[in-house]
Amino acid sequence: MSRFEDPASYGEAWASVYDDLFDGSDVSPAIELLAGLAHDGRALELAIGTGRVALPLAERGVEVVGIDSSESMVARLREKAGGQSIPVTIGDMADVAVEGPFDLVYLVANSFFALLTQARQVDCFRAVAGALAPGGSFVLECFVPDPGRFDRRVQTLAVGEDSATYEVALHDAVHQRVDAQHITVDSEGHRLRPVALRYAWPAELDLMAQLAGLQLGERYGDWDRRPFDATSTKHVSVYHSADK
Repeated sequence: MSRFEDPASYGEAWASVYDDLFDGSDVSPAIELLAGLAHDGRALELAIGTGRVALPLAERGVEVVGIDSSESMVARLREKAGGQSIPVTIGDMADVAVEGPFDLVYLVANSFFALLTQARQVDCFRAVAGALAPGGSFVLECFVPDPGRFDRRVQTLAVGEDSATYEVALHDAVHQRVDAQHITVDSEGHRLRPVALRYAWPAELDLMAQLAGLQLGERYGDWDRRPFDATSTKHVSVYHSADK
């Protein structure tokens, strides 16, 4: 299996710097929305990672459990205050191999797109639907695809006196697949951090939800519940079980 195809490869490569990607970002709008949907019940975070969202959500009184494919990511979670108390299963998030039911299942920061085929994305929706309690919610935070952003891209990310970081990407428009490498070159050599994703349009996600028996309830332009419109570059979509 190539590193791109290995579900654990992203976390293993990025765990040491993952929290730096979100340094200074405010998770409180996300916590407010998610806590309201959980109703003090049980929540499952798919691709829980370092616990950036799970830990403050648990502090709100929500019982949070997680799934992640990367032991290195979960090790970072365990190092944080409260991280030892959150149960985490190591495995493929598309299988949702944990015991439900859950009042809330959620995926943040485009992690859903780490499922690299449409079939596995549909599998995830169906597994989530099976794990939700009646009236439960499934929340996805995803970017709105902009295929031109990925075409034949070489982008300089950082330049220092002794180092440079850049990204190269290949875009397969037919399969909606992007394979990229973040490359850092310095006096110690070079480091590669791979990123592979299969993006999906909002309407495609809605159809996956329908196939799984879920219904779109709300779609926002961000966690602060701003309206979603043609200018939005991301969306926070809330799907409900058919019993809601």
